[in-house]
Amino acid sequence: MSARAAFAALCLLAAASVRADNVDIVVAARKQVGVTLHYDPAYRKLSFPGGDVPPDRGVCTDVIVRALRAARALDLQALVNADMKANWGAYPHSWRWRLSRPDPNIDHRRVPNLQKYFERAGWSRPVTRLAADYLPGDIVAWDLGRGILHIGIVGDVASDNGARLVLHNIGAGAREEDILFSYRIIGLYRPPSGPPAGLSPRPVATR
Repeated sequence: MSARAAFAALCLLAAASVRADNVDIVVAARKQVGVTLHYDPAYRKLSFPGGDVPPDRGVCTDVIVRALRAARALDLQALVNADMKANWGAYPHSWRWRLSRPDPNIDHRRVPNLQKYFERAGWSRPVTRLAADYLPGDIVAWDLGRGILHIGIVGDVASDNGARLVLHNIGAGAREEDILFSYRIIGLYRPPSGPPAGLSPRPVATR
C-alpha cells in the first residue's frame, strides 16, 4: 500500500473506531525501556523508508516512531514525508528549521509535525484534566515552556494518584514515569484500534 493510501485508510479507521484497544502500542513502547538509554537530538542521515537512529539513543518522538512501527507496522518517517510532500502548507515551518522542502531525516522526529500528522489523520481527542480520558496507547503532547515541546505514550499502569504512567524520553532515555499532568497538555491523539494480526487496513482510493 502506498503511503498516501495508508494515510487515507488511517483516517477512515479513526472515524470508524468507537473504542481504543491500543495496549500493543504500550507494549512496544515499554520494550524501549532499558534499551534506549540516552537522549540524543543530533541530526543524522537516515535510510528511507524505515530509517532510525541507533536504538540506544533518540528523542521523545523516537519513542512514538518506534512503538508504531513495532506494534502496527506504521512507518511515520514515510507517512509524514508523503503527507508533507502533498500538503506542505498544512505543516508548521519554524524559521529555525531552515527548510524549504520535506526532509525525511528529521521531519518525523519533530513534535509539531507529528501533532499535525495525527490531527490530519483524525486521531485528535479533547484535552482534559480527567485521568479517565487518557487511555493506554494514547499519544500526548506537552508544552514544557520556553518553546520546548514533548511527546509520549500513555501506559496501562496507573500511579497512586490515578493518572496512568507515561512512556517517554525526556532526557535520560526511555522511561515509564508519572508525568501525565506535570506539564501543560497541548494535544491528545488516539490511534484507531489495530486490525487483527496479519491483516492490513484495506487500501482506499485517493485523488
